[in-house]
Amino acid sequence: MNYEDNPKSIKYYVKRFLMNNQERFQGKRILDFPAGNGVTSRLLKEIGAEPLAYDLFPEYFDVENMECQRANIKTGIPLEDKSAEGFICQEGIEHFSDQFEALKEFNRLLKEQGMLLITTPNYSSIRSRLSYFMAESERSGSRMPPNELDSIWMSQQQITSEIYFGHLFLTGIQKLRVLAKLAGFRIKKVHLTHVKPSSLFFFPLFFPFILLSNWMAYHKNMRKNKDYDRSAKKAVYGEMLKLAISPKVLLSRNLMVEFVKEQDHQEVSSNLKSRHKGFGIT
Repeated sequence: MNYEDNPKSIKYYVKRFLMNNQERFQGKRILDFPAGNGVTSRLLKEIGAEPLAYDLFPEYFDVENMECQRANIKTGIPLEDKSAEGFICQEGIEHFSDQFEALKEFNRLLKEQGMLLITTPNYSSIRSRLSYFMAESERSGSRMPPNELDSIWMSQQQITSEIYFGHLFLTGIQKLRVLAKLAGFRIKKVHLTHVKPSSLFFFPLFFPFILLSNWMAYHKNMRKNKDYDRSAKKAVYGEMLKLAISPKVLLSRNLMVEFVKEQDHQEVSSNLKSRHKGFGIT
């Protein structure tokens, strides 16, 4: 069985997303980075999109009559600003040491209202939270915590001086939300992926505590934070609360988040308000 046809694989859900949005993406330029072996690029071509494939190691790209170019997220993808209508970063962001800079690069490459789809191992699931609590590991009982033996997935100095890290920079939904927001994106939809039985098993036990804790934090900060008006706080804290108690987030094996580009990342930076007055530049 191909990965894209296996409901336990994230590629299955990406394929389903593309098939459900076939008309939307036809004739559109969609960036696929990191492109890996090319499954997503091939699917994009099959639905009539124009895939632009890039990867740090394009040698592993294996799609007939399609080219994958080398790109390093640290130095940027070699394309002009606003080159594409869509961007798919599938199981990539957890490998990037500077995720904020990566998201700003995604923003640079997308046209206004462009689509960004990010998938990543779900560090916000109940299973992942328990694993971190037990062993500071992605999967307690079977994987060691991040280390220099298991967390270096590839280092080929004859090709590139960059190290391809494993899951060294796992991120949860709240961190991903705020970094994307600061880079000019808003969340359009969180998609459900494969539900892990262990998360489902513990859900009835832990959900009341998760709900209560986040509800208390929401109301405390609505009263406490006087630097912003109530409508601004309600918009931000309300979205965070919904994500914190979302069954899609708590149960899915992988996060699969669809973003929309709201504005250029430079515009976001110019409108930020400093939380700590002492850090202002004089």
